[in-house]
Amino acid sequence: MNRLLCCTILIIVNGFTSFNVSARQIPQEMRGVWVSTVFNIDWPSRAGLDAATQKAEAIAILDQAKSLGLNTVFLQVRPSGDAIYPSALVPWSRFLSGRQGQPTQPSYDPLQFWIEQAHRRGLELHAWINPFRATTGLNDHLDTMHAMVRRPDWVVQYGNRNYFDPGLPEVRQHLLEVIAELITRYDIDGLHIDDYFYPYPVWGTEFPDTLSFSRFGNGNPVNRNDWRRENINTVIRSISNLVQQQKPWIRFGVSPFGVWRNRSTDSAGSDTRAGIESYDHLFADVLLWERNGWVDYVIPQLYWDKRDNRASFQLLLNWWNQNIRNRHLYIGHAVYKIDPANQNWGNPAEVPGQIRAIQRLNRPSGSVFFSQRHFNRTDLLGLADTLSNDLFRLPAITPNMPWIDNNPPPPVLSLRYHKGEVSWEVSAGQNPFNEARRFIVHLEPVSGRAKVHGPVWFITGETRFKLPRRPLLSRSRYHLSVMPVDRNSNVGAVNTLYRIYY
Repeated sequence: MNRLLCCTILIIVNGFTSFNVSARQIPQEMRGVWVSTVFNIDWPSRAGLDAATQKAEAIAILDQAKSLGLNTVFLQVRPSGDAIYPSALVPWSRFLSGRQGQPTQPSYDPLQFWIEQAHRRGLELHAWINPFRATTGLNDHLDTMHAMVRRPDWVVQYGNRNYFDPGLPEVRQHLLEVIAELITRYDIDGLHIDDYFYPYPVWGTEFPDTLSFSRFGNGNPVNRNDWRRENINTVIRSISNLVQQQKPWIRFGVSPFGVWRNRSTDSAGSDTRAGIESYDHLFADVLLWERNGWVDYVIPQLYWDKRDNRASFQLLLNWWNQNIRNRHLYIGHAVYKIDPANQNWGNPAEVPGQIRAIQRLNRPSGSVFFSQRHFNRTDLLGLADTLSNDLFRLPAITPNMPWIDNNPPPPVLSLRYHKGEVSWEVSAGQNPFNEARRFIVHLEPVSGRAKVHGPVWFITGETRFKLPRRPLLSRSRYHLSVMPVDRNSNVGAVNTLYRIYY
């Protein structure tokens, strides 16, 4: 089941009959979508668009996320050793202007725009980075600011791409400096790393880190694979420490390949027969990171259907649910695999069934979908309608993480209602942990038809909200309240209430 809030507020205002306004009604559930910038998979739709068109596309994506009932966007801000924001350390991404190092014209800050627009809609924005991909091809044009140009000794060729060698301390330090610039300059809600730690294997070809292993691999551990894992452990631990030092309210999470290890490799692994194992091939010791509290959430990419005999979705969901115990577990879904012509992925109940299975877990949980552009398809077998009209019909906030902070923000002030618009003010001087960032506009039915349908609510990031228009014959009397929500999904108390006809 969804984690629900645990406070109930009793209010008597202006002589109204007292009743309970319960924050338990508001589900806490991650509902996210990945927005890829590499190869212009999701945004912008192609390189070289002007700023106005890029902004319009971003707004359309955010509005779509809101209409689907989502609450979080995972925006790829570092596709390959570059950035979609102005940086003193790395060049502009070519996926914006068409040429690396050149900004979009007219120049603007795309990440700042995404953050502002997401927050206006009550959405969270997690900055998604690829830590070690240096280029997307062997012949990419590179700006002189790119680290591969300045320090070619940091880079190795593997397959048809170039990668920063995680075994080099200078590479890891450069990554930390890039992240420090990102989190100190931008008001992001989360920092996110995908499944590319070491790259996916090119079978029959060893990752070419012999030189770095000979320089830094002597001693403990002496096994090269253990050394590689320790390099990634060092990165994850260092990022966690950096976030704690700079902005401890930022949630830090990872999205590993969906199979940690097969049981044939490790008795603690899942009863699967996957060709890739995150621990052995990508050198990601995810369970160690979670056990040590270095990450706040894990989003394994469970890109299999329920009937897959190599690695079924339900089997892997159960395994991750049993093994991620101290931090939040969200699940990545393969929306891109939906195919009416496929025997399994052509089943309209496949992805909705996966979501329902997650919602039945007795823990904070949720879903993240790869990727955004697939929600624009006409052959999604009704998934978008199922989300907006059923599974995600009523809004949710992201799950609270009590190890970060569990104190609610102060209540809103000066609540007003006029001609369908609600407005309020927030308390000044709040600390960053408990600053009100989102607001729940809550309507509790008083009597009549509304009682049958129950309460409704909306989530916004602004201090005024226009209630959606309703047919005249559907209107009824409600008690109206507003509850503030802070950065960590703590919900503040209600202190003002109105009865309205809506």
